Amino acid sequence: MHIFTTGGTIDKIYFDALSEYQIGDPQISRLLDEAKVNFDYQVTSLFKKDSLDLTDTDRNTIRNAIEQCSSTRILITHGTDTMVATAKALGTQLNKTVVLVGAMQPARIIASDAVYNIGFATAACQILPTGVYIAMNGEIFKPDKVHKDRTTMKFVMD
Repeated sequence: MHIFTTGGTIDKIYFDALSEYQIGDPQISRLLDEAKVNFDYQVTSLFKKDSLDLTDTDRNTIRNAIEQCSSTRILITHGTDTMVATAKALGTQLNKTVVLVGAMQPARIIASDAVYNIGFATAACQILPTGVYIAMNGEIFKPDKVHKDRTTMKFVMD
């Protein structure tokens, strides 16, 4: 499995009560090491950006990285605000299994959903057929049939 990180809340470091933050180093290697996973993976950091700051050029960079990668199983850590837009931009012609995952709380916070979401997404990435998916809140979604509900802070089917 090849894991591409793009930043987002999952990697955020908060500094004060005014929500001052920066995107820190990717947390997924630490989380997978702590979980003692028994599959091979490689991590490549593409960006350290809030997903609201991702551009179409960034989405093309993600797509190009996937296309050039020899792995057929791809996991992308991504901010939740524009995860659906990126998944849609990746399209359907990649001929690989691509799963996007994120968190509503930074992985550095004990009560974060990051650990669960990453575990769920890595399993999904290993068993799903070719396609682009979003794995959040214990569910698998197709990009054209999901949205982030800001009231419940969950991804829900359209």
